[in-house]
Amino acid sequence: MSEEHGTYTKLIRLLDERGAAYRIIEHAEQGATEAVSALRGNTLAQAAKCIVVMVKIGKKEKRYVLAVVPGDRRVDLGAVKGLLGGTYAGFATPEVAERLAGSVSGTILPFSFDPELELVVDPALLVHEEIFFNAARLDRSLALRTADYTAVAEPRTADIAG
Repeated sequence: MSEEHGTYTKLIRLLDERGAAYRIIEHAEQGATEAVSALRGNTLAQAAKCIVVMVKIGKKEKRYVLAVVPGDRRVDLGAVKGLLGGTYAGFATPEVAERLAGSVSGTILPFSFDPELELVVDPALLVHEEIFFNAARLDRSLALRTADYTAVAEPRTADIAG
């Protein structure tokens, strides 16, 4: 197993162990939500857009949130800040986001395998039968049954999409 695809392999193993219903979709390398949704044939509303947000709590503490919203919406930083009782919220640097997520930008999963990264999903994504996301690789996506996603990922849900 190459290090490059370690997070992908970890995800597939987890989904298989939990008996989740998913389909692997191979496609040209693409990380932009709009472009990859067109390649996969899903609506933007079904795409899980995954953004790592840094929230400052007071002067010294930082927390990180994996904010997951529908692909046709934006992360509401104010809502994420309020959810954690923070004083400031902004996008994590690409280096921090990729370290916490275990994959490069454009391929971040709607799952957290790092205890420093709290998973929060907007409920608007969860109304669909299936959700779609790049699977820690630019050339491969998953279509995952939403009920299985919530059972396996156990995300906190909150209105965080603008």
